[in-house]
Amino acid sequence: MVINAAVHYACLAMMDLAMHSNDGQPVRTSEITSRHDIPGPYLVQILRTLKSTGWVRAVRGSQGGYVLAVDPDSITLLDIAEAIGCTESTDRGDQPRSDAQRALQRRWNEASEESRKRLARVRLGDVIRECQDVAAPMFYI
Repeated sequence: MVINAAVHYACLAMMDLAMHSNDGQPVRTSEITSRHDIPGPYLVQILRTLKSTGWVRAVRGSQGGYVLAVDPDSITLLDIAEAIGCTESTDRGDQPRSDAQRALQRRWNEASEESRKRLARVRLGDVIRECQDVAAPMFYI
């Protein structure tokens, strides 16, 4: 499985919403784009997709924006990848003709399956906590 830009941006956007929507206040797309260098129109398209899953909610009005509508611990990185459409397979579609092609295709398939298993074990909340731990101030005596 190859993680494309849309999946990367979707994960960043959902993390940003979780980390910056204080007391349910919506986060504006302009804030997300400036913090993560995500092209604005592309971000809006991604947020629409995430909204259709029910994970993100749009708030209209002058103080509007987006909020995360689910617990970050209930979503895995694989869930996000699949919702955004990263179902990329290493299968070439045609039948391998040589032993070398078959052997190599098996390895590509194994690698893809391993990456899917790994992404299924990582929850969005895990990555958010990792960011918060790194950003936490250190006090020395």
